[in-house]
Amino acid sequence: MVIGATGQIGRVAVGALARDGWEVTAVSRGGGRDPRWPDGVQAVRADREDDAALSAAVGDGCDVLVDMVAFGAGHARQLTGLAGRVGSAVVISSVSVYEDDRGRGFDTQGEPGGFPEYPVPLTEDQRTVRPGDASYSTRKAELERELLAAGDRLPTTLLRAGAIHGAYCQGPRELYMVKRNLDGRRRRVLAYGGESRFHPASVHTIAELIRLAAARPGARVLNAVDPDAPTVATIAAEIDAVMGVKTEDVLVDGPPPAPGVGETPWSVPMPVVCDMSAAQRELGYRPVVRYADTLPETVAWIEEQLAGRDWREAYPKMVQAYGDLFDYAAEDAWLAERDGRGDD
Repeated sequence: MVIGATGQIGRVAVGALARDGWEVTAVSRGGGRDPRWPDGVQAVRADREDDAALSAAVGDGCDVLVDMVAFGAGHARQLTGLAGRVGSAVVISSVSVYEDDRGRGFDTQGEPGGFPEYPVPLTEDQRTVRPGDASYSTRKAELERELLAAGDRLPTTLLRAGAIHGAYCQGPRELYMVKRNLDGRRRRVLAYGGESRFHPASVHTIAELIRLAAARPGARVLNAVDPDAPTVATIAAEIDAVMGVKTEDVLVDGPPPAPGVGETPWSVPMPVVCDMSAAQRELGYRPVVRYADTLPETVAWIEEQLAGRDWREAYPKMVQAYGDLFDYAAEDAWLAERDGRGDD
């Protein structure tokens, strides 16, 4: 049974599991189907916030429950309450649970000197934030703690996903480059010398890990990221190539030089790059796709969503997360001043 089946990861995971021989029940609030799913997939409508509805969807039980949207202690207890009818679980978590050895994590990155300095690569042994209700990161940590504590009753594989990308994404970082290209912006300011690295995680990578974990139950946490972690400058160039445009990069050492200038959804002062050795060792995972391979599908999806619509209407979650991503006036003013100074 897959909860959140019509979300960006769920659509791909349901298909991967069904093609692997599983009888799949796809649970979503709308009860819809993806046209790419095999005919045998059963679609069921249920809101996972409704305990009775979720319990009814599980029915007499399932061998594996895959949860795309679990969040916090409440959802963890909801899942462990089904332990007698569920053989094992695979649950999506996030790399945002990590903190560095000075206690800095994703929640402190907006503070002066608050961005974490993680080891490269980052392994699952790295310390995590204190569980609680304070933020997305602490609630994911709370989810992990509760599920791992119940591992004897409900063996759960927790997948710590990186920067998720693919079609149906409600907050695609690629939007930043795609819209700029559609708007004819042929100069691109990139902070931190364009060297920022925030490890991406394709929906196809995560679906493959789900497929493998379903057949190998266990109580564990595993990173879930692509085999490559390209810099933001490389990502930009790869998107340009897909869209058939050429853009000049204006690289800035250090942080964004002005509000609304040079900051992208990948812009981080220190690299966030994860290790996948544990997944290879425990699940037999082997990479199925590289970041650049997925871009044609992602770019086409974003272009389709933007057609005839304001980007804020198409992607309201991006507004919530980043504010005005496209302050072209601020960028033009900074570029004009820079050019007037004759900066390299």
